[in-house]
Amino acid sequence: MECGEARGHLLDYQRGRLDPDAQAAIRAHLAACAACAREAEAEAAVTELLEQRLPQHPASPALKRRLAAQLAAEWPAPARPRPAARARWRALAPALAAALVLVVVAPLAYQWSVGRGAPGGMVDEAVNDHLRIVAGLHPLQVEAGGIHQVKPWFAGKLDFAPVVTFGGDAEFPLKGGAIDYFLDRKAAVFVYQRRLHTVSLLVFRAEGLPWPAGGRRATATERGFTVLLWRTGDLGYALVSDLEPQELAELAGRVGG
Repeated sequence: MECGEARGHLLDYQRGRLDPDAQAAIRAHLAACAACAREAEAEAAVTELLEQRLPQHPASPALKRRLAAQLAAEWPAPARPRPAARARWRALAPALAAALVLVVVAPLAYQWSVGRGAPGGMVDEAVNDHLRIVAGLHPLQVEAGGIHQVKPWFAGKLDFAPVVTFGGDAEFPLKGGAIDYFLDRKAAVFVYQRRLHTVSLLVFRAEGLPWPAGGRRATATERGFTVLLWRTGDLGYALVSDLEPQELAELAGRVGG
């Protein structure tokens, strides 16, 4: 196995996503190649930093109040109790309210606290994937020669066809593409440039993920990066960069999807 091939699959190797033969081939290569072994150690260190050591911030009281109000508005109204039963419910109401916040609101607080309707786990994964690309730990597997060279490269490598029509221009040149994972599924990665800023566009199957209601585009800021998330049909899109939000939204409009 060549070094380039081994390094392009280090993340999949460390997460156990490869078939047994590929896992064994990379394991043997790392045992014999000191340079690739160092790359594997660096990849593992970045993964640990991104997924385990970064702080998680609790939801604000205002967010908790909004979630509690939304839950109360959507909860089915019970049958009107008799007077004696109403008295017992009034006595129990404070304890029940506290338990409701702990059981229902608390697990959702972090997930929905990072942006306007943006699911936290998806935002965090998008930023992690972008950081690996920027750090060169997940290099481009096809160099840009226009969208008609990059897009066909994905054929046969994914179980879906990424719908992206924007081939880049002078303001947002297309640099190339790669295959990565977004949470538990494969993703097509398109990498654009804006001056000295790298922009990652991930396209993946949308089913089973907690998309915002109404099909709107969700915007979030995480660790200094702006993330735009949206769904079009069966596909989900994540656009990530350290650009200003309005510039990233401009690219999102060109990408479509």
